[in-house]
Amino acid sequence: MFRGCVVMVVVVGVMVAGVWAHTHHLHNPHKEREEDGTRMPRDHGHYVDGEHNTEFDHEAILGSTKEAEEYDQLPASEAKRRLEILLLKMDRNNDKNIDRTELQMWILRSFRMLSEEESAERMDEVDEDEDGYVTWAEYIAETYGISDPSDMTMLDAEDKQEEQRLLKEDRQLFNAADQNIDGRLDEKEFLAFTHPEEHPDMLPIILQQTLDEKDTNKDGTIDFQEYIGDKGQEKDREWLVTEKDKFDHEHDKDSNGYLDRDEILSWVVPTNEDIAEDEVDHLFAAADDDGDGLLSFLEVLDHHDVFVGSEATDYGDHLHNLDRFDDEL
Repeated sequence: MFRGCVVMVVVVGVMVAGVWAHTHHLHNPHKEREEDGTRMPRDHGHYVDGEHNTEFDHEAILGSTKEAEEYDQLPASEAKRRLEILLLKMDRNNDKNIDRTELQMWILRSFRMLSEEESAERMDEVDEDEDGYVTWAEYIAETYGISDPSDMTMLDAEDKQEEQRLLKEDRQLFNAADQNIDGRLDEKEFLAFTHPEEHPDMLPIILQQTLDEKDTNKDGTIDFQEYIGDKGQEKDREWLVTEKDKFDHEHDKDSNGYLDRDEILSWVVPTNEDIAEDEVDHLFAAADDDGDGLLSFLEVLDHHDVFVGSEATDYGDHLHNLDRFDDEL
């Protein structure tokens, strides 16, 4: 997902949502954004052109993009056999059924594993000397293609200003993730840097960067005009009506006309809990044939293509990874 040589990628600015208002490095996970500038939630690939994407369901169960991509290498009989092993782990009370809570906890764990997988791949790319740490110099060399933050002579004035802003924001996140203040990020710290939405200690930095970008009157909140920003001048009335409806009914939860700090974070950093709950609804709708609010093992196996399709061949490694998370539940 984040593969490629060390090159300078031209900025693709979407100046509408503060810290998450840009997608300037295609292989940088914490720079992937929606069109409105907010951070892409975990389910950004759940629907493609309005059609349901089964790969998302498989990743939500397997906790691994690699395995989800390789599932079709196994015949259905083998996929079912291995899925049943997962069901035994998922079934916390050993009643041979999967209830909604068990499924949601499992999906949240899968999301965590996916983040770890993505971060580990990214770290392999950035850690040039392969010492198990990422320095700031390594990061900007691989991500921005520069050895010095001032080395942007190839850019015009507007792009240079934007890249400098992004560098500043990245530096703030890097410093916040560097908990032992040794100037480098280990695997755990790099995970916080690449997936700050999953680490509470990083949220104040995200909030402040959003306010710096959007809060033009500096009152600590974001009203509708600040929410749409300059982009509102380029759009038609239909777009404005749609965005106003979204602002009023999705983001301004207390209906006071502006977004406070909690509402801002809910907007720019979608939570995995809500996404997991929606995925539970989808999987139950697809497989709860008798409508009893439980997924029997038989129901899941009868709909194995919804849950895993045919799984990857390196299944033993996945089971080993799952064991690491059992104590968290």
